Amino acid sequence: MTPGSPCYLDHYQGNPYNEPLAFGGNNTLSKVYSFNPIAQELPKQQHKYILGAQGNVWTEYILSPEHVEYMAYPRAIAMAEVNWSPQKIREFKHFMNHLEHHFIWLDMLKVNYRKLSLNEETGL
Repeated sequence: MTPGSPCYLDHYQGNPYNEPLAFGGNNTLSKVYSFNPIAQELPKQQHKYILGAQGNVWTEYILSPEHVEYMAYPRAIAMAEVNWSPQKIREFKHFMNHLEHHFIWLDMLKVNYRKLSLNEETGL
């Protein structure tokens, strides 16, 4: 499953005035993390056909590998958790705490990810 909202990682991930040019839309980290690939409208007998979800990054507005990294991370990490963890056990604040460990690895690998705060994503 890969609907434009929230699976397109080439969309803005925050206030467009503070972000590099993007395709449009706004798929925040919390929006990606809350995605359930099994739509509620889907009859129960068809749930078995859903294999997972995928994040998409189209590069019409992205001009460098560093910009691709910025658009993808940390939302790609959230998408991975969407696929690996049942929605009923996922908790965004818990994810945000663990994300700090991912940031250490991203820094070591020199990935140009988007830095953010818990306040920005949760509105606290």
